[in-house]
Amino acid sequence: RPFKKECRLRRHDGEYRWMLDIGVPRFNGDGSFAGYIGSCVDITEHKLAEEVRSSLSRRLIEAQEEERTWIARELHDDINQRLALLVVDLESLKEDHPSSQARHRIDAVREQVEQLGGDVQALSHRLHSSKLEYLGLEAASAGFCRELSEARNVEIHFHSERVPKDLSKEVSLCLFRVLQEALQNAVKHSGTRHFQVSLCDSTSEVALTVRDLGVGFDPEQTINRHGLGLTSMKERLKLVGGKLFIDSQPQRGTTIQARVPSTSQIKSTAAAS
Repeated sequence: RPFKKECRLRRHDGEYRWMLDIGVPRFNGDGSFAGYIGSCVDITEHKLAEEVRSSLSRRLIEAQEEERTWIARELHDDINQRLALLVVDLESLKEDHPSSQARHRIDAVREQVEQLGGDVQALSHRLHSSKLEYLGLEAASAGFCRELSEARNVEIHFHSERVPKDLSKEVSLCLFRVLQEALQNAVKHSGTRHFQVSLCDSTSEVALTVRDLGVGFDPEQTINRHGLGLTSMKERLKLVGGKLFIDSQPQRGTTIQARVPSTSQIKSTAAAS
């Protein structure tokens, strides 16, 4: 059978180089196997460049998360508190104006400010989930599905099974961000109101699945045109040793699945590297 593999070879001068080895079988006229023909290409520089790119991606994502956390705290601790004080001031202002028309207008403004405060709080939670930090991935994912369902008036069925309690912070955050991106995209573009989310653990990996029966899309065209969300999900998963799988066809729905190796495998891989 044809094969394709990467391996490290030691040169005659003692230096190790990464090689890409590709081969296809050849057969004699009677159908018997005659051998392989192929090529062996030095990809050491490509490997080094990939390591630099991966390191840069990690630093960019870490910087993004730090900025998200800072903005979320500013929204929660400053902006939202000031809005709450404004509601109190409006309530006091209503007491100073006994006119029913003035009271009605003040109540309308207060209601708008309260709604704005709720939106700011929801935005703060999306930027930085305290549930994820203190309660873990399972509780945070269930909470996000419930909040998005109420906010967008859709049905999201969330199912979880055997989710490890000791998932690393990196893996938990990665899967939570993938859930946010995938589910928000599905709600926005699928054209349906019913969605399924599952978070399950097997003996070797944790799998997150987001499924809908909407209009679907062409994954390749989406990535090539404006698929920043899909690219971001792939980059995040790559940093924790995970992979993204997309099954979608026009008018036949979409299934997005993220798979990440168990914590012990990630640790062993990191130690080996």
